[in-house]
Amino acid sequence: MAAGSAAVAAGPRNWEYRGRNNAGKVVKGRLDAPTESAAIDRMRTMGLAPIKVTEAAAGTGLNKEIEFGIGGGVKLKDLAVLSRQAATMVAAGLSLLKTLNILAEQTENKKLRETLGIVARDVEVGAALSDALGKHPRVFPPLMVNMIRAGEIGGFLDGALNTIAVNYEKEAKLRDQIKSAMTYPVMVLIMSLVAVVIMLTFIVPIFQEMFAGMGADLPLPTQMLVWLSQSMVVVVPVGVIAGIAFAVWWNGNKNTERVRKFVDPIKLKLPIFGKLIGKIAITRFCRNLADMVNAGVPILQALSIVGEASGNWVIENASHNIANSVRVGKSLSGPLSEEPVFPPMAAQMISVGEDAGALDTMLSKVADFYDDEVKATTESLTSIIEPLLIAFLGVVVGGMVIALYMPIFSMISVVNGG
Repeated sequence: MAAGSAAVAAGPRNWEYRGRNNAGKVVKGRLDAPTESAAIDRMRTMGLAPIKVTEAAAGTGLNKEIEFGIGGGVKLKDLAVLSRQAATMVAAGLSLLKTLNILAEQTENKKLRETLGIVARDVEVGAALSDALGKHPRVFPPLMVNMIRAGEIGGFLDGALNTIAVNYEKEAKLRDQIKSAMTYPVMVLIMSLVAVVIMLTFIVPIFQEMFAGMGADLPLPTQMLVWLSQSMVVVVPVGVIAGIAFAVWWNGNKNTERVRKFVDPIKLKLPIFGKLIGKIAITRFCRNLADMVNAGVPILQALSIVGEASGNWVIENASHNIANSVRVGKSLSGPLSEEPVFPPMAAQMISVGEDAGALDTMLSKVADFYDDEVKATTESLTSIIEPLLIAFLGVVVGGMVIALYMPIFSMISVVNGG
């Protein structure tokens, strides 16, 4: 009994529940309560008839949720649809709590559905929507939370939600375009690597046995090919293990300051993809900043958020430098022009927007311009990469075939000469 009292005194426990709502639908979720009876009472205040209540695991071992990708399994498209639907319902006069409950019931994403249920319960007990969303940073990005907070303060929550929807729709469309353009080149590269591995593992050993029976000296290219084939016994297992180890390490460290500070500048200097990556980051920076300025978010707070949302440490660091300059009274365009990552045209257009009192409009125009640049660059890269990869595949596979047949050609020439 003493141990149970200590457990209760230590704080609320997490409970998994199943209940039936007023419409007769079975609802599942989680809630915090000190005891099982308190959890049942809370379910009843939520309008649920309890069916089953069990204490949830502490979140360790096999019961711990594993989250991958942006938002712990919540995609940009999910957030765009959510924001659009929420804006429509709020504008139609539905209460915020009813809107959240409807969204939680109809969303197909399990993680988002569970989180919206928690957000709805927080709003029910008096929390602001932005504060309730802010408790789940892995699901709702800071950009979304702060724009909703600005909408709450300014009385234009539906407008802020619409702006978020448009922003995420454009971002999702941009990502889809890049993925679509790069699918074919990536598939060609994978096929070429698979072809090389198959030839070295299965084809070359057959020729190697045949060459051993001939007793002739092998040309240098054939010797190198045979050596590579023999090395595959070690290279493939080591490569697989190293690849898995690197993937695990990368998944755990890719977002750390030390790794991003080293990797992100290299990304911008890549010979083919560097310009594309830079334009994508600038597009995100300008569009997000335009939306936040238009929503009434203070410029210093907006700069700290959009730098992080750009997805590149160089842009994020530049955003911090710009914010420090703005904090001491400088304009936005001045310090922005001193950062090498931003093109002069972007700084000049932003300067014009500041002078005209239309900073958000000009930032949107800059974002649209670089959005078009990303599309054009992606198309041109695709047209360049495809023939290069095909040529690479032809050279590698063709070179291997020639190296395999060189001893045969040499023997034929010796026999003919004899």
